[in-house]
Amino acid sequence: MALGENGTGGAAWTAVVFGADRVTVAEVARPPAGRPQVLACETFARAGSELETLKRLRKSRRLGRGRCTTLLGEGEYQLVQIDVPANAAQLAPAELREALRWRLKEMVSFPVERAGIDLVEIPGVGGRPPQLWVAIASHDVLQPRIRLFQDARIDLAAIDIPDLTQRNLAGLFEEASRGLVLLCFDHRGGRLTVSFRGELYMTRHIEAGAADLVAGDAGALHERVLLDIQRSLDNFDRNYSAISLTRLVVGPLPGGEAFFDYLRANLALPLVEANLAEAFDCGAAADLTDCAAQAEGWLALGAALRD
Repeated sequence: MALGENGTGGAAWTAVVFGADRVTVAEVARPPAGRPQVLACETFARAGSELETLKRLRKSRRLGRGRCTTLLGEGEYQLVQIDVPANAAQLAPAELREALRWRLKEMVSFPVERAGIDLVEIPGVGGRPPQLWVAIASHDVLQPRIRLFQDARIDLAAIDIPDLTQRNLAGLFEEASRGLVLLCFDHRGGRLTVSFRGELYMTRHIEAGAADLVAGDAGALHERVLLDIQRSLDNFDRNYSAISLTRLVVGPLPGGEAFFDYLRANLALPLVEANLAEAFDCGAAADLTDCAAQAEGWLALGAALRD
């Protein structure tokens, strides 16, 4: 499992994200200067198995042109925040991963000796020492995903997780020396993240699907989501009081006007709606001016923002 490192430069990445009945493919290049360039962002109905879908996309030249990544779904991995071991500086990256593997033995529901593991640093801030995100997934999840791309003859260079793809997107909206709260929903639920200087400091899954939030009788759900957000941000402030949070950016949610108005009326942070057509150079993907297209492409575009 090779997790995403945020940065600039390098060749384009292509991300493939499977939904319940659709698959989204996004290709993004990060030039040394200027906005990231969306070279393609398309969503296709799944016809047949995932393998048949990938083969069809490769044959039509939608895939196979560059480095490819895909995402694990909610429940297919665990992401744990831990202190950096005292001897971490003396260990090679592979040795540190193996040392942490056994520390996580009691925290996961599968055998750690049959799991992929990767690390992302959380830099220290305001006197708080550095920490690590440790992502771990069972081989029972990873190996079928790898074989799927091998059988489709597509070179899979990395497998990423939604928390880090949202971190990538947050970097497009961050203000200098300010933390950014980013909230987005899809059919899988919601994700609330806090990033600072391009790094992920907090991530929370919210049990609320996009369709439920925009339903006519969603008042009680709006209240529950608001409480989840408030509790998460209060907890973040207790742990990272040195990071100033100045606004909440919400990802595209077609039909979400009433929900956004409710959050504006009840949250202390100003709410800003994300517009990916302004954050990216979308000259080659004109459809991304549409809110529904942005919602479909959200995770795939974030995954393709790798370096």
